[in-house]
Amino acid sequence: MGNMSYCRFENTLSDLKDCANHIEDDDLSETEQEARTRLLKLCKEILTDQMYDVISPDEQLDDDHAG
Repeated sequence: MGNMSYCRFENTLSDLKDCANHIEDDDLSETEQEARTRLLKLCKEILTDQMYDVISPDEQLDDDHAG
């Protein structure tokens, strides 16, 4: 069942916090690994759409070694 509009963000925040606490788990099924990748891409898309700068770890390393 989907979230009701009046508590969509509250419910999703709780679930997202749980995902964040387990983001580096390595005992995930293949479908869970794929879902984790899709979730991270969606988070990046949301942040970018809201005008936040999102830098990947690889880009951060490039910036650290450029100076």
